[in-house]
Amino acid sequence: MLLNVPNILTLVRIALIPVFVIVFFLPWVWAAKACALVFALAGATDWLDGYLARRLNQVSSMGAFLDPVADKLMVATALILLVQADPTPALAVPALIIIGREITISALREWMAELGARAQVAVSVIGKIKTAVQMVAIFMLIYREDIWGLPVYTIGYVLIYVAAILTLWSMMVYLRAAWPALAGPVKYPYEENDQ
Repeated sequence: MLLNVPNILTLVRIALIPVFVIVFFLPWVWAAKACALVFALAGATDWLDGYLARRLNQVSSMGAFLDPVADKLMVATALILLVQADPTPALAVPALIIIGREITISALREWMAELGARAQVAVSVIGKIKTAVQMVAIFMLIYREDIWGLPVYTIGYVLIYVAAILTLWSMMVYLRAAWPALAGPVKYPYEENDQ
């Protein structure tokens, strides 16, 4: 079934991306808080759609495809907007690491699927921890204002570096798992113009 509850939640998460962008640029005092709320809502739908897909036995190919796409689109959008708002190397470097890793691992998974070895690059525990830290970091960087005396933006900055380190670590785990297939001969007709 294409339009089950988990898939609808994933589509809602994708639909929240333009809302997120619009709210990010609003010239109002409360815009950062509203933007952080939209991001948190998107993160909640990410957890909820996976939970419901398993709980209601509604895991689908469409959901398996759309869920990571929705995540990557939201995270990349948020990081690009954050770097645009604070154009410093200190923020651009971890953003580049995170976005670059997502592109690399997506390409790796596609390649491994063509070889029939997709399971070798399945989501790992370190990947899940990385995602959790990354989401909290981005939320804090968007929210910006201190809470109960805690320097939220500074904590977000530290966490985005922790997320970048975990990102590199998880990428190495995936590449190591895929290395035997990557280092071996090509197992299907290869066209030179694909390079």
